[in-house]
Amino acid sequence: MRRAANLFDLIYEPENLRAAFHKAARGRRGQAVVSQFSANLDERIAEISTAIREGTFPIGRFQQFLIRDPKERVITAPCFDERVLHHAIMNVCEPILDRWLIDDTFACRTGKGREAAILRALHFAGSSRWFLKLDVRKYFDSVPHASLMAFLERRFKDRKLLQLLDQVIRAFRGDLAVGLPIGSLTSQHFANFYLGWLDRFVKETLHVRGYVRYMDDMILWHKDAFQLRVIHQRCCDFACETLSLELKPANVQRTTVGAEFLGCRIWPTHVELNRRSKRRWRNRVRVLERAERLGLISQLELQHRLTALTAFAKAAGACSWRFRQSVLQQVVVDDP
Repeated sequence: MRRAANLFDLIYEPENLRAAFHKAARGRRGQAVVSQFSANLDERIAEISTAIREGTFPIGRFQQFLIRDPKERVITAPCFDERVLHHAIMNVCEPILDRWLIDDTFACRTGKGREAAILRALHFAGSSRWFLKLDVRKYFDSVPHASLMAFLERRFKDRKLLQLLDQVIRAFRGDLAVGLPIGSLTSQHFANFYLGWLDRFVKETLHVRGYVRYMDDMILWHKDAFQLRVIHQRCCDFACETLSLELKPANVQRTTVGAEFLGCRIWPTHVELNRRSKRRWRNRVRVLERAERLGLISQLELQHRLTALTAFAKAAGACSWRFRQSVLQQVVVDDP
């Protein structure tokens, strides 16, 4: 694939920045910083456009906070102006990165997503005896900046664009030269792109047909357990030598025991929510019901949030109807 050129000027075009603002503001219209930006939209866009063009846009203004659902993670959220910049960059760069990825990677891609990944996994589980889960140890914290930039240079040859991408990447833990912040739009796409090289190794060098990746969650299927262990070792070597990443020990199992993937358990014939997802679903429903009962949210908002939770539980036809009904009935029984 030829390297893309002449993209930097597209990033700071007012129309691109305006589209980036609307994407960045989605779900945040009530925040003061968004309202202030919107009140002087043309002026703020002109300021950001000039700063990007002249290379004076301040990058690296983050807020960090800790979440513990589903596991403990530090979220590094950029300030709103930088969020607009990230969307402006990805409006231009995402299509180029996306065209390079293989079909069987599903995160951060239009027309793909979690449900499509689960369906594809179900397809492979139905025709294979064994599966192997590939896990990267502390993936986002382990991506080396220099290697990521070297791979980006294989896709883009616009020097000003590459300098901007380098600034964005090194704004986080630049002193260590490793790691991408969880909570940043560019990080999602860069992390997805970086593991694309492992995708191509698996598909083009190892010729594995049954393979699905969603960000750093990967599963491979094969008729032979021994071959999967060989594949695991080859992948470990490639990840270490080419990507400077460490894969966890091999986890080869029969497909009949069910593969844990994206909050579900994938069987050869059907999909179910896994235990952790059921526990989280039950707890969230109870929290929402209590919030509505105390007047913290409206009945309409409760219905909207329950609809979103139900969509998660029903992904790819997950067999969750009985479970959902039992939780909802218990909520009614517990309601004083």
